[in-house]
Amino acid sequence: MPPVRVPIGALDMALVRHTRVNRSAVERRVASLPARRTVKKEWQAAWLLRAIACMDLTTLSGDDTAGNVLRLCAKAHRPLRQDIVDALGIGDLRLTTGAVCVYHQYVATAVDALRGTGIPVAAVSTGFPAGLSPFEQRLAEVRASVAAGAAEIDIVITRGHVLTGNWQALYDEVRAFREACGDAHLKTILGVGELATLTNIARASLVAMMAGSDFIKTSTGKESSNATLPVGLVMTRMIREYGARTGHEVGFKPAGGIRTAKQALDWLILMKEELGDRWLRPHLFRFGASGLLTDVERQLEHYVTGRYAAAYRQPMV
Repeated sequence: MPPVRVPIGALDMALVRHTRVNRSAVERRVASLPARRTVKKEWQAAWLLRAIACMDLTTLSGDDTAGNVLRLCAKAHRPLRQDIVDALGIGDLRLTTGAVCVYHQYVATAVDALRGTGIPVAAVSTGFPAGLSPFEQRLAEVRASVAAGAAEIDIVITRGHVLTGNWQALYDEVRAFREACGDAHLKTILGVGELATLTNIARASLVAMMAGSDFIKTSTGKESSNATLPVGLVMTRMIREYGARTGHEVGFKPAGGIRTAKQALDWLILMKEELGDRWLRPHLFRFGASGLLTDVERQLEHYVTGRYAAAYRQPMV
C-alpha cells in the first residue's frame, strides 16, 4: 500500500473546544471488545502475522550500541525463524516488520543495514522523551534525522500546551515539525500518560491531525501509563471524526507496554471494529514494540509444533 500523506489543515478551534469524552461510555465499549470478537487456530496465526507486519521494531535504551541496532535490523528483515516460516508455508510472503525505530545517533547505521529491504527507518526526535529542549534545537534534530535517511520521524509534543489549553501553540509546534520533516512521515507522540484526561487526549489528537500529522501515537514508552485500550478508543474515534470531516486517513500507533500476543490481538480487534480493515495495514497502523515480537514468535511456534518454546530460544531475548 502507498504511504499516506496528510495535508496541513487549518486549526478549527471551535471543534477542539467543543470536543468532550464520556469516560464511562469509553470504558463500557472497551470492556465489550474481547467479548464481541475472538480469533483462534489458523485465524489467530494469520492475525499474529499481520501484527508482525505492523510492528515498529524499536530500541530506545541508554545502553544502545551499533551492534544492538544491527541485530535489530536483521530481525526486522527476518522476524521469524526459518523453521517456523517453513512450517507455516509463508516463504513467499517475504514477511518483514513495518519499520525499525532508533535514536538519531543510529539512523545512519540502520539505514545502511536495511538498504534494499524496503523497511523504513523511524527516528525519535524533538528532545525525546520529554520534548523540552529548545525549540530550534528540536527542529534541527528533525532535519538532521531526515538528512541521515530517516523516512519517518516520531516527534513528542510539549505536554504543557495541552494541560494549559494552549491549542494554538500546540498546532504551531506540530506544524513546524511537519514542515521540517519534508518528505519524511510525521508520527506525533501525545504522551497520553501525562495529559490528565481523556478529553485532553481527544483534543490533542485533533490538533495534531489538523497540523499535518501522518500518524498519531500514544506514548513514548517512558511514561508511567502508556498505551491502554480506553486511550486507543478515544484516539481512533478522533481519527474517524477527522476522516469524516476532511476525507484524510490518519494512521495510529499505540506504543509502550504492549508485550504479549494477546495484547496485540486486542489492539487489532479495536482497529477492525472502530476503523475497519483498511487500518490493519502498516501504512495506517503500527505497534511501537521492543518485546512484542518475542511473544508473537513464541505463539506461532506453539501453533506449528504444539509446544511452547523456552525463552532462550527467542533471539530477541
